[in-house]
Amino acid sequence: MYEPRTYRHWIRENDLACYSVTVGETDLQVCTCTELRKEAIEAVKRYRSEMERYIGHNPAFITSLEPLPAHDDAPPIVRTMAEAALAAGVGPMAAVAGAIAEAVGRDLLAHSPEVIAENGGDIFLKSAKTRNIGIYAGKSPFSGKIALQISPSDTPCGICTSSGTVGHSLSFGKADAVIVLARQAALADAAATAVCNRVKKEGDIEAEIERSKEIEGISGAVIIMGKSIGAWGNVTLVPL
Repeated sequence: MYEPRTYRHWIRENDLACYSVTVGETDLQVCTCTELRKEAIEAVKRYRSEMERYIGHNPAFITSLEPLPAHDDAPPIVRTMAEAALAAGVGPMAAVAGAIAEAVGRDLLAHSPEVIAENGGDIFLKSAKTRNIGIYAGKSPFSGKIALQISPSDTPCGICTSSGTVGHSLSFGKADAVIVLARQAALADAAATAVCNRVKKEGDIEAEIERSKEIEGISGAVIIMGKSIGAWGNVTLVPL
C-alpha cells in the first residue's frame, strides 16, 4: 500500500530543482541543478525493467531473507544488491531502494553536478556544498529535531534509513530509526535493515552500534529508539 511521504516537506534545497518521479511502486524525490524529470523517469524504467526480467527467472531473489548470489547473467544493479546483501547478511531486496536511488542518481550526474535522489528514506547524494539531512524517527523526541551534516568531500554517498515503527517495509526490530552511511547506497540500505532487525529495546543500542562496525564498507551509523540515541563513525549531528 502506498504511504504518503510526509517527511518530504523537510526537503528545502532552494538552490536545486526538486520534483517527484513515480514509476510503479518506485517513488523518488529528486533534486538536481535543473529539472531532469524525463531523464529520471527513463532511468527508473530501465533499472526496474532489468530487475523485473531477472526476478522473473529467479523468483527467490525477491522473497529470500538471506543473501543470494547473483547469476552470471545478472544486470549490474542486481549484482550490486546481491553484494550489499551478502555484506550485511540480509536478503537482496533489503538493498533495492538504495540501489535504485544510486543507479538513477549516478545517471543524472551526467547532466547535473549535484544530485539528491531519495527513495523511501534511502538517499544517494552528490553535493558541492555542505547539506543537512533531516532525521525522521517516528514518535521519538529526536524526530525532526536533528540532522546529519554531510560535507561535499564525503559525497557521493548513500544515507539510508530503516525503521521498525515507521512505514510498511519489513523489519524484525523496533528501532524508530537506524541510519547508515556508506559510499554505496545499496550497502547503506542493506546494513540499515540488518542493524534495525536486531534492535528490540533501547538497551540494545550500544551493542548494535558495536556490531554495526563489523559490516565492511559502511562509514557510520545512528540508532534511535524512543529517548535513546547512539552513533559512531563519520557522523556529524546538528540541530534541525
